[in-house]
Amino acid sequence: MVGVKDRKSAKAPKAVIRKNDIVEVVVGKDKGKRGRVLRVYAREAQVIIEKVNIVKRHTRPDQKQKGGIVEKEARIHLSNVMLVCPKTSQTSRVGWKVLKDGRKVRYLKKSGEMLDES
Repeated sequence: MVGVKDRKSAKAPKAVIRKNDIVEVVVGKDKGKRGRVLRVYAREAQVIIEKVNIVKRHTRPDQKQKGGIVEKEARIHLSNVMLVCPKTSQTSRVGWKVLKDGRKVRYLKKSGEMLDES
């Protein structure tokens, strides 16, 4: 078991889903909704998706903003989302491949399409 101090200093695992990827929620109250990834928390294995998992936050007024009830996106665990193929718009699991030139790229397991190829 990793302690709290160890967890903060530990290196974050390589996340399969990255910022600006289009993902679909596969479990939970927002099942079936698609959106763009706004932020990835690799250590916690969580993401924030645009217009998905909206929660109401009661905020106090300060010098910068008015108080009241603010709606914003909350985090979702990576296991509850799947990447959407940009060409076929189907969901697929993602894997890693090392190319002959030594580059490590993501690919869709369903179609075999490379994602990070430049």
